[in-house]
Amino acid sequence: MSDPSAFLAGLAVKIPALLLAVTLHEVAHGLVADRLGDPTARALGRLTLNPLPHIDPLGALALVLAGFGWAKPVPVNGANLRHPRRDMALVAAAGPVANLAVAFAGLVTLGLVQRTLILGSVTATLHQVLLYVFTFNLGLAVFNLLPLPPLDGGHFLPYLLPRAAWPALPALQRAGPVILIVLLVTGAVRWIIGPVYVWLVTVYMTAVQALLF
Repeated sequence: MSDPSAFLAGLAVKIPALLLAVTLHEVAHGLVADRLGDPTARALGRLTLNPLPHIDPLGALALVLAGFGWAKPVPVNGANLRHPRRDMALVAAAGPVANLAVAFAGLVTLGLVQRTLILGSVTATLHQVLLYVFTFNLGLAVFNLLPLPPLDGGHFLPYLLPRAAWPALPALQRAGPVILIVLLVTGAVRWIIGPVYVWLVTVYMTAVQALLF
């Protein structure tokens, strides 16, 4: 913030990448839920590529400043799903999977841009936007896969915990937001997702280099 013009210029290239990441994440949730029998997201207008209905202000700020964050959850009525436990896990997985796919597409496009001979401010700006498309989508996917309610990964707990531990799930769901805040405030979340994020960056870079070079 010591250089407001540089800060605003940074926001100008971060915001398009942020809007793309959160919008596709939530639309993916809603589309899969719709296909599995729950029209709630469609009825509430959440199957739109307009980013405004999907933005959570605090989650967006965290994503811009820290590289990980969250969007406004798409409402899903499990009672409408044909196989509620399994289908909720599929709906939860849809958002991170969409972000992982977009991150890869962004990195491939970035590699193609870097191979061109076009120079100038337009190319430099596009390079920055694509870099944030990659990092924001990857960060959003990894963060949301934490097996902690209310994140997407929390829906996989019945598959990760022994059946004997299932009675404790409602208590964990209630405590999940508090645990998440503690992890964010203390910075502990970086120690948890950081190694996974770095490993995925290496995997993506290796794959794109093999594809393009």
